[in-house]
Amino acid sequence: MTFKKKNAFYIGLLSCLAIIAFSNIAWQSSEELVLKGSKLDLRWKKGEKGWRITNIAVKGQQKWIQLPNPVGNYTLLYTPVKPDTVEAPLFDKDGKKSNFPEPIYKYITSHWSQVTQSVQLNTAGEAVHFYPDQITKNKDQSLNFSKETGTASINALWQIDPKFPTDITVKITLKANKDGYYSIASPTLATVSNEQLSWGLMPGYFQGATLEKDLVKAYAYGQGIPDRPIVVRERTASTLSPLISSKNGVTMAVIPEPGTGRNPWSKDKNTHNEWLLGLSLMNREAKLSPTAYHPVLGQKGSFLKKGETTSFTFRYSLQAADWYTVFKHAVYDIYRFKDFLDLKQTSQSLTDRILAMHKYVVDDKTSMWRIEQYKNLTIGAQAYLGGVLGSDKDAMKNSDYGAMWMLSNIMKDSVLQKQRLPFARNFKLLQQEEKPGFFEGSAAGQYYLSKSKKFTEEWGPYVEPIGVTYYTMMDIGNILLFEPGDAELKEKLRKGAERLLAWQGQQGEWAVAYDHASEKQLFTELQDLRPTFYGLLIAYRVLGDQKYLTAACKGADWYIQQAIDKGQFLGVCGDTRFVQDFATGQSIQALLDLYELTKKDLYLKSAIKAAKFYTTSIYTHPIPTKEVKTVKGISRQDWEISQVGLSFEHGGSIGSANSLGPILLASHAGLFVRIYELTKDPIYLDMARAAAWGRDAFVDKKTSVASYYWTAMNAGPGSFPHHAWWQIGWITDYLLSEAKLRSNGEVSFPRGFITPKVGPHQSYGFAQGEIYNTPVSLMLSDGLLKADSPYLDYIEAINTDQKKCFLVLLNNSNKPLSTKIHINPEKIQGASVSKIKSTVFIDAASKKQQLAAADQTWNIEIGAYGLKVIALNY
Repeated sequence: MTFKKKNAFYIGLLSCLAIIAFSNIAWQSSEELVLKGSKLDLRWKKGEKGWRITNIAVKGQQKWIQLPNPVGNYTLLYTPVKPDTVEAPLFDKDGKKSNFPEPIYKYITSHWSQVTQSVQLNTAGEAVHFYPDQITKNKDQSLNFSKETGTASINALWQIDPKFPTDITVKITLKANKDGYYSIASPTLATVSNEQLSWGLMPGYFQGATLEKDLVKAYAYGQGIPDRPIVVRERTASTLSPLISSKNGVTMAVIPEPGTGRNPWSKDKNTHNEWLLGLSLMNREAKLSPTAYHPVLGQKGSFLKKGETTSFTFRYSLQAADWYTVFKHAVYDIYRFKDFLDLKQTSQSLTDRILAMHKYVVDDKTSMWRIEQYKNLTIGAQAYLGGVLGSDKDAMKNSDYGAMWMLSNIMKDSVLQKQRLPFARNFKLLQQEEKPGFFEGSAAGQYYLSKSKKFTEEWGPYVEPIGVTYYTMMDIGNILLFEPGDAELKEKLRKGAERLLAWQGQQGEWAVAYDHASEKQLFTELQDLRPTFYGLLIAYRVLGDQKYLTAACKGADWYIQQAIDKGQFLGVCGDTRFVQDFATGQSIQALLDLYELTKKDLYLKSAIKAAKFYTTSIYTHPIPTKEVKTVKGISRQDWEISQVGLSFEHGGSIGSANSLGPILLASHAGLFVRIYELTKDPIYLDMARAAAWGRDAFVDKKTSVASYYWTAMNAGPGSFPHHAWWQIGWITDYLLSEAKLRSNGEVSFPRGFITPKVGPHQSYGFAQGEIYNTPVSLMLSDGLLKADSPYLDYIEAINTDQKKCFLVLLNNSNKPLSTKIHINPEKIQGASVSKIKSTVFIDAASKKQQLAAADQTWNIEIGAYGLKVIALNY
């Protein structure tokens, strides 16, 4: 062999060795296999039982990190007959049979019965565990594992995702060897011991750093991780990504292929309750390891005749990162959340919705406004036809007092000023317990029953400390922002604050509730993991007494330790026995408000931590499309009726989202914009916009009031007429938050207090704000501005001394907007001369001011997500 040939030979040999060394897959020997990429290193070794994983390493920033318990075990579930649907008896820690939930809680008893059956408890069928015994290397560097069992033939195709090197995609195909019901489980890649557990998350269900033996606490209330291999349904799994973080810094998730889970509306019917995908934080053997099941045993697609096949495609994501990073990977990279904004279209701007809802709320008939005589006063509220214990279709309720006073003030509406607010104020006066004693200063109840002439709570004769915060402190506090001279309301506020002080525990905590008759604590198995402390913050801001702020901080410190640090929360809906809900979102804003007062860094950090948790209350699946569907005889594209971007009233195993889907009340939208301002984390802004934009399919055309629950589609306010006020409140909060963000703080208005119950949105309009350093008052005048495009939202403000009216224009689209606007100067509030003298255009990006002609019609161009301000000198 010549020198040149020898050289060529050795160079070729070295090249081959290099290719083998750096390829994703390399054979070490006939007994060992390596699957390696730039971020992952997995090794299998053949033993007596087959090929098992002996080593898993994940690339960190500085080094490779080893997972301590690699496994590689496969599981399939089989039963020759359909699993039973009998509710399994449960026992408490003392061995006594649990009676949860009590029969009175009719809205959750059926859900609890469902989730305590054998399939959900993961005891149904026979579990066939095995390791594959055959392996094939494919030309594309993927691997085929296979196994022939007496029950079924299994083939599994594994490969590292070339787009996401932290992910391994797996497709398992099962061929039935006999008739029966089958379910494929994702193999146990590795297990995490209880001691190694750093954090576990089942989005929409539960989370925590510890296992919880009390199944009701973990499974029903989402407080901790159940200590058994519970299998949950995808219908309230907000993101299809069960995940576990280890103390070594690695997070492991299983993410089913998009399209595996149920689609909530298939073609022409509601299919929200179909069950195609099961999710767990444990394998069948109760070892911590994120696991997915498809099809679900006994459910659609699980019955196979001998020789028939089914398959399951999913991915493992292994990252040297925290749970939140991997969660967002599932949201953005796999389920393409951001793409949803590209599909969104609208036919009505959010501002026009507010104006239309104004007409609704001032109409006695449509808004179901009622007045009654009680204790020598005329009280007013809207009829409430939903469930209230003891009602005979006579319940009345007011919802968002901040929004009521705000709209009245910014629109200068005489109907609201003279025929609504005085009687709503009287309702609030008499809603407080006046009798001296244990309950003095507390709220007598959310609802007034006109036939029995009494206030009552939603689901029982009890009083909650958070009810004092809601129906005394928040509501009265918001009224006093607009009417600071109301001495009678100030005294009511003080009595409420004193009641909260009297009931506060030594550590800063409160009880969940007290029995009205015996004054004894109720629901003692639960902690008040709700932002009850916020009421004292309001008392401090209005009354100025330092002791209220001291107590608010004490309550917040306890709440942070017991709720946020543990990822455990409690809800405020009595009819669902307080399962966690939108009160979690309120706690975020409550802590932000406390931070603004104290500048204590703990409150800011804890608010952001809680906000991360709250992103897991937002649906991110299935991927919205343009597929045409039929809803109530109307053709709709899939994205129009999508659940993606909507939040829970309450999710989990027994919340309302199980049967009714998420809600259209996006109270969190403004808060999420504010959290984005603080963190620059895009998920908050994307989630806010996904919730707020393009929801026409759920908006009643006659009233512009959106349905409350997703399942109602566009049925209007229905039995909840007071919800229109909450919608006016959250939309205003969202628009003003977007204006502040897009103008870099140049358009800013003071925020009031949080609204009771449904979420964190806040009131405005009680004090002057600023637009490019000019002091202005918020206003809204129907007819002042008309836009040709529904994508143009707007905010109006005025400085009467300078005779200057501002129009803040928002392009609520991710595409550039070119439209025509029409101004009617006669609609400027308080203007004695209905004429425009001059106009100035201010661009948010450049802050350049451009003098325009004193016309009444202009062509406007605004960039994607843009803002432009028009200053009218009149």
